[in-house]
Amino acid sequence: MSIQVQISILPQQQEDSAYILEMALEKAKLRRAHISDWRIRKRSIDARRVPIKINLQIEFWTSDEVREQIPPFIPQNVSEAKEIAIIGAGPAGLYAALRAIEAGYKPIVFERGKEVRERRRDLAAINKDQIVNPESNYCFGEGGAGTYSDGKLYTRSKKRGNVLKAMEWFVHFGADEEILVDAHPHIGTNKLPKIITAMREAIIENGGEVHFNAKLTDIKVKNSAIAAIQINKAQWLSFDTVILATGHSARDIFYLLHEKKIKIEAKPFALGVRVEHQQELIDRIQYHGDSENPYLPPASYALVEQVDGLGVYSFCMCPGGIIAPCATQQNEVVTNGWSPSKRNNPYANSGIVVSVAPTDLPNYTSDDPFVCLDFQKQVEQQCWEAGGKTQRVPAQRMIDFVEGKVSVDFPKTSYQPGIVSADLNEVLPPLIARRLKKAFVAFGKKMKGYYTNQAVLHAPESRTSSPISIPRHEASMEHIEIKGLYPCGEGAGYAGGIISAAIDGINCVDAICEKYSQKL
Repeated sequence: MSIQVQISILPQQQEDSAYILEMALEKAKLRRAHISDWRIRKRSIDARRVPIKINLQIEFWTSDEVREQIPPFIPQNVSEAKEIAIIGAGPAGLYAALRAIEAGYKPIVFERGKEVRERRRDLAAINKDQIVNPESNYCFGEGGAGTYSDGKLYTRSKKRGNVLKAMEWFVHFGADEEILVDAHPHIGTNKLPKIITAMREAIIENGGEVHFNAKLTDIKVKNSAIAAIQINKAQWLSFDTVILATGHSARDIFYLLHEKKIKIEAKPFALGVRVEHQQELIDRIQYHGDSENPYLPPASYALVEQVDGLGVYSFCMCPGGIIAPCATQQNEVVTNGWSPSKRNNPYANSGIVVSVAPTDLPNYTSDDPFVCLDFQKQVEQQCWEAGGKTQRVPAQRMIDFVEGKVSVDFPKTSYQPGIVSADLNEVLPPLIARRLKKAFVAFGKKMKGYYTNQAVLHAPESRTSSPISIPRHEASMEHIEIKGLYPCGEGAGYAGGIISAAIDGINCVDAICEKYSQKL
């Protein structure tokens, strides 16, 4: 077995591999002659005190061991194999397709949006002309919502499946190997399209199919089992196995399932605002004044507070990032954040959101699966109206919001469609506004300097996760009532980011393999 040790170094020492090796050998009580290979296994920043340290986990293989190198992706030719329909080409759908190819099944992927590079024109139309294409936007299209909203790969869902396999597939298809090392790995929106394209090409090269502008519009169920799907209100295709990986914003899918009397349920989610500070300020706070250190990356933060019985927390924090318009319909506004690979923009943004359960809402009834979705839609439409019925968002300086003052001017913002001054206390529901105000004051005590009128709130941050879940059996991963239907990823309520969604896609195919192996 390999030997692992932990060491701490200064930021300026992290490129000195000879120094790192000698320090780790001494910690492990080994000599160079004793080892055949070594690597940095994990890297994280310890900024709790000065001097700031870089924590490294070093792995050694002794001289009588061989470091095993297993190919991360081993495809089969599946052109004549059993077919699996996969609805959605986000991380859950793409990883399900790749796993199907490994397992000997033919994935046929149907994606309502466009291929990854063609999506750029529609994103430009939202940013510059404030025109929302309901089928091609930041949420819909090849790669899903994560492609053009950052590519953060950190996950807490380590018990759900093989995180390393999911990460190694990203490297196999073109990501930097550093994502296997960093505690909070990140690819960057500028690099993801090439990786997503390589995944699609691998699916096609090995006998699978990927169809764009192909929207699921109907489902045929026979004897409580999937029998066929309809694409674009025209073409009916027979399938007995369908992985439904449509993402957290495919509201039409929820309505379709409900219409077909396929069980769905209201699910807790979170809603709030996206807050933007100057990155230099966040660096200064987090690095205790050492913000000019060229060996430190742009700083991030994570905040959480219990306010009046509900959690308020930071979500999808983007150092050196940009706030993006993520609406999927023309009569709504939605914000999210992303960063390029270098995280070198002058702004830091993060969602600050309030946990919302179905029972928290005044119109809750146990038999209404749409109670959280309706609340989400209502807030997005109210913000659209407050922004002048455009993709400009209602905004307010942080202290002005807490004190109930309308902001008369603003610092420059990264949100390209623009902002409109508004009192968010009147725009956001009291359930949300009241808790956000208390949380910002509390966050300012935890991070000295965070509570400032130089920070601008952009409303709303509302697509944190799906407000609806599609229930499935834990073991078989099939829908609890419909055989052959596999609810998957964020849109079904079983993931919360790129990696957890990817893992869920893999797990769904593994469950399918188990099902058909038992029939042999």
